[in-house]
Amino acid sequence: MDRVKLGKGVSILSDITRGKATYPVISECPVCHHDLVVEKLHCENCDTHVEGRFTLSKFNYLDTEKLYFIEVFVKNRGNIKAIEKEMDFSYPTIKKMLDEVITQLGYSLDQNAEEVKPEEPTEPKMSRVEILSKINNGELTVDEAAKLLKNIK
Repeated sequence: MDRVKLGKGVSILSDITRGKATYPVISECPVCHHDLVVEKLHCENCDTHVEGRFTLSKFNYLDTEKLYFIEVFVKNRGNIKAIEKEMDFSYPTIKKMLDEVITQLGYSLDQNAEEVKPEEPTEPKMSRVEILSKINNGELTVDEAAKLLKNIK
């Protein structure tokens, strides 16, 4: 894997596998900005394909800069001085980034406050016709369809 620099203190890992570039998973639709759903996984070793509806980790909803910050934070075992040196950021900037990561992961900065649950990604809404079509195609069971139909207003 190669580290690709994106700007001051920000980089991502880029992997070229069998001549194909791999990219980080995006969690937001670039057109309408709603949450995306992962529906297909592939093993490049044995060519197995797994289809379904898969959830993303709450870390997938962080931007590249925050993920890089977490990587540097863990690598340096939370030593702020080492993080400052590696990222070339000041102490207040490091503290601000840490606070942003904490809140984006769904936790409160107030240690006396109750823990705030992170927002669960919402599944895209399907019409009754789409649900019935998925039953017909074997993509949904009747029980799954019944649950989805209950949520349609």
